[in-house]
Amino acid sequence: MAHPYIPSDLSLPGYVPSSLSPFTIVAVYLLSSLFVATTIWLISGKEYSKGDSRYAARDAGVVTVEGITAVLEGPASLLLVYAIAKRAAYREVLQLAISLGQLYGTAVYFITAILEGDNFASSTYHYFAYYVFANSFWILIPSLIIVRSWKKICAATEAQVQKKAKAL
Repeated sequence: MAHPYIPSDLSLPGYVPSSLSPFTIVAVYLLSSLFVATTIWLISGKEYSKGDSRYAARDAGVVTVEGITAVLEGPASLLLVYAIAKRAAYREVLQLAISLGQLYGTAVYFITAILEGDNFASSTYHYFAYYVFANSFWILIPSLIIVRSWKKICAATEAQVQKKAKAL
């Protein structure tokens, strides 16, 4: 029986062509992935809300911070992946900008909680495990990236200054 593989004379004993079209395979995959991702998102969101009920209540401050993160920092992060892969010159500046945005959003997130009484967790465990520990990474990682990017930008600027000084 003929098969679609290269080389065409490749012997594949027992080969049976797929009864599903490529469109059907991709559609089933995408729908299944969407279902799994949505289920995980709903479950994790409900669980995380035990550490910060503002998520369950759709608090305006939280929705705003998360919305800005999704609309601005999400696409910028995709651009950053491309920039890193291509070793684009702007990658350090973009990393710095995204990380500063993340730190700003995290600061707003914590400050609004403090101003509203910081009483959103269902238990001490959820407060420290979800609200404090899980969110600490949104401070630590961007801070490390900011320091690294700052050093690289400064080094590149200094190298450019040195290059111009030598040219004179």
